[in-house]
Amino acid sequence: MKVIIYTDGACSGNPGPGGYGAILMCNDKKKEISGGEKNTTNNKMELLAAVEALKLLKMPCEVDLYSDSAYLINCFNNNWLESWKKNGWKNSKKESVKNIDLWQELDKLNQIHKITWIKVKGHADNEYNNRCDYLARSEINKL
Repeated sequence: MKVIIYTDGACSGNPGPGGYGAILMCNDKKKEISGGEKNTTNNKMELLAAVEALKLLKMPCEVDLYSDSAYLINCFNNNWLESWKKNGWKNSKKESVKNIDLWQELDKLNQIHKITWIKVKGHADNEYNNRCDYLARSEINKL
């Protein structure tokens, strides 16, 4: 089954109140999700959006996941994750990888699903990215 996912995270202050939004599309079905935390970071919300969206898939799927987060997309497309795992979850500066719990969850989900990680330009003319940004910012406003 082919699933299209768009995700976005946002934060008011970094750290500060944050939110995430995601849209999942399969055939003619579309589902929107969002959530937030009172004290978080932008990067954490970007990762959480992807985690929460992928966790909704009930069986292994072929996924095109779109995000404006270079942090998220480059991790998979540039093999940062594999390097971190080999180095005991340390980055190139020999520091512990931040958001390790979310990266480990994404690693598991990436092994279940066949995910193509696609970078989109943020706050541009992509209606789904803009909608995810709206969902994320709406969560911040609720906090």
